[in-house]
Amino acid sequence: MLLDIVLLVLGAVLLWFGAGWVVESSAAVARRLNISELVIGLTVVAMGTSAPEFFVTAQSAFKGLPAISLANVVGSDIFNLGIILGAMAILNPIPTHRTILYRDGVMLWAVVGVLLLMCTQGALTRPMGLGLLVIFGGYVALLVYKGIRDPGPMDIAMAEELLEEAGDRVATWIDGPKLIIGFAAITLGSDWLVEGARVVAAALGVSDWAIGLTVVAAGTSLPELVTCLAASLRGKNDMLLGNLIGSDFFNLAGVLGLTAVMRPISVDPSSLPSLGLMVGAVALVLLFMRTGWRISRLEGALLVLVGLGRWALGFV
Repeated sequence: MLLDIVLLVLGAVLLWFGAGWVVESSAAVARRLNISELVIGLTVVAMGTSAPEFFVTAQSAFKGLPAISLANVVGSDIFNLGIILGAMAILNPIPTHRTILYRDGVMLWAVVGVLLLMCTQGALTRPMGLGLLVIFGGYVALLVYKGIRDPGPMDIAMAEELLEEAGDRVATWIDGPKLIIGFAAITLGSDWLVEGARVVAAALGVSDWAIGLTVVAAGTSLPELVTCLAASLRGKNDMLLGNLIGSDFFNLAGVLGLTAVMRPISVDPSSLPSLGLMVGAVALVLLFMRTGWRISRLEGALLVLVGLGRWALGFV
């Protein structure tokens, strides 16, 4: 089992570095194509950070591990809006904004509710996946439209923060190979992570759902964790919330939608309680966003506890 643990860790590291190269080179190529900085930040870079979740979710589905496939996305939601957001708020209270709450936050809560209803049918079918992709496409189109026609201060600030992580250079000859190597690293890393998680779960006598909800999800959320920690240390934690909500939306609608279209995902009834709690947990985040228009240290501590509690539920 030691070798499988090593593979699991190496897989997570490859996902981290691969995602970084894909995001950086994709942003550089987009600049070469004269796409606006705002659109690059809110779409190209934001979606690039979800590449690890997509490859791991797709790998799990095609390997016949639907529990890990779905648990990875649900676990990333727990990690992002529970543990990462809560920990960053404990370090420094996070200011919120009406746009993030009423546009992005409510949209995320709605798609979580839609996903729960879909999962009660026993599977995420291709038509359901297509429906999630339509929602995802509509959200991205709204971001692009607002970014071009009427960019708000929060959209501009979030795009600038994302672009700061991706760098400000224009594509050169090196970006082609970097994109190829980045995607290869993500592909190999996701395979090692999924395979290692499967064997470790069997050796420890825990379910694929539990290992996907915790270890796999934490591995695929490494890019978000590093980005948020770096932003907080630079005193720019006001952008963390929008980035984390956007990442979760992309994972739930885009990643699960595309994966279900490629390969339908069966849903075990035992996963429904965790999905139901996800609806309530997102609603709790929205409530904290509205109280005083910031997430306080106490609220951050509560989010961490809720996140850990939802993780623990996966082992029951």
